[in-house]
Amino acid sequence: MYQYLKKLVIKGIVTAFATSTMINLINPLTSINAQEPIEIGVLQYVEHESLNQNYQGFLNGLKEAGYVEGENLQINFLNASGDTANLQTMSENVVNGSDYIFAIATPAAQAIANVEKEKPIFISSVSDPVSAGLVKSTENPETNVTGNLTGTMDAGPLREQVSLIKEVAPQAKKVGILYNSGEANAVSEAEIAREILEATDYEVSEATITSTNDISQVMGNLVNEVEVVFIVTDNTIASAMSLVGDLATDANIPLVGGSKDMVLENGLITYGLDYYKLGEQTAEMLVRMIEEDLQVGEMALEKPRDLELVINEKNAEKLGIDPDSIQDPSAN
Repeated sequence: MYQYLKKLVIKGIVTAFATSTMINLINPLTSINAQEPIEIGVLQYVEHESLNQNYQGFLNGLKEAGYVEGENLQINFLNASGDTANLQTMSENVVNGSDYIFAIATPAAQAIANVEKEKPIFISSVSDPVSAGLVKSTENPETNVTGNLTGTMDAGPLREQVSLIKEVAPQAKKVGILYNSGEANAVSEAEIAREILEATDYEVSEATITSTNDISQVMGNLVNEVEVVFIVTDNTIASAMSLVGDLATDANIPLVGGSKDMVLENGLITYGLDYYKLGEQTAEMLVRMIEEDLQVGEMALEKPRDLELVINEKNAEKLGIDPDSIQDPSAN
């Protein structure tokens, strides 16, 4: 009788184990939700639509993978509001108690990398992590300066963006570049843009700012000197696109370049990336590291997967430009 009962108990345990395993196979998120919550510290450099979309895409990417805030995910989010003086203190607050770090935009990434040398750091909305001193190479993550940093880059396809100038201003000879001279991200892209523009036989004038307070005067002078204004991925310009776009259209000057969100807010045209999708892409990298038990040093930084032609039809109409006449650079 004892042996019979023992067999029944063992059989019950095996059946229960098999049933539990089958449930987890049917619903793989069960095992994720059963784990201790992970905590991600997030530092965003400044408030503007591109960076906001980057963060929302990151949260959504985590949610799609089964990591839900308030359940198995805790977020410690801080926004520096463009105040570089507070970045170190905010970085320390974000890092404390977090398992993983997400830094949005170059100044935030630089600040985080300065205070954290061990926890995995994922960056996004960083155009040139090499020039910013974050990594030695994007292709070989083992040569990271910090050794614990990876993520996604938002460098614009500048050659394709420059090609759009002929589409909207075929007779133009003088092109102005507007950027923040204090932002490594923007300086690097502006240098590359100048080289491409000059190689395409444009006469180039550079106009730099250090804060949004400079935009009215600097942009006002620039539109009197050039026939087109070219903008790069620049957080200061992005945060003031309403003003920048108005100054350009009031002067009947096409505003070319920048991100999708910058153009939709008040630009004219670009060939660029979707920051929401870039955030999702960064989240996928973090989830892959967790679930495949990877080291950060095994993960190269990634470029945006999706690029698209974006036209602000309202501003195109103001400038007398037919959006249907513009050729998509990806078709070349």
